[in-house]
Amino acid sequence: MTIFLAFTAAWVAWAVSWFVAALWSSRPARRAGVGAEASYRVITLVGAVMLFLPGRRLFWTPRLWDVGWTGAWILVAIAVAGFAFCWWARIHLGALWSGSVTRKPDHRIVDSGPYGLVRHPIYTGILLAIFATAIAKGTVLAIAGAVVMTLGFYVKARLEERFLGAELGAAAYDAYRRRVPMLVPFLR
Repeated sequence: MTIFLAFTAAWVAWAVSWFVAALWSSRPARRAGVGAEASYRVITLVGAVMLFLPGRRLFWTPRLWDVGWTGAWILVAIAVAGFAFCWWARIHLGALWSGSVTRKPDHRIVDSGPYGLVRHPIYTGILLAIFATAIAKGTVLAIAGAVVMTLGFYVKARLEERFLGAELGAAAYDAYRRRVPMLVPFLR
């Protein structure tokens, strides 16, 4: 039960702080649009429901493994590290951050800090926390939810890249894409 509370506290602290911090984001100059964003939002929501449903209570979802007490605490630490990576990226972006696919006034390609390691470090950090949570839960439903959420973030990342390439210049964005991997550091 303590591990469950640790994961819950980490997720709630990250989510609340993330939404409160949205207040310092500048207004967008242009948005991709709700229709363009609908697919990744639905995919990610479905995955989140799968990940966070108490699967063993609602469905016959056997536990595939038990990571043990030490393993569970290591996974909590990995999830927290993922959230810290998200925050590093968000602070590095400053007012350019948005929860939607947008271009901000004075938008530019940010390729330093965490954006020098991966093009979408916020998603990388969230995915690290998602997979740590799914592995700790150890159910088919949780693992499937993590995979579905990964698909949602991939769809959003591709939409962002097309949108920002068109808005900021395809040549400059393509050069960034060639230099820096999408989601996994050092993976080409």
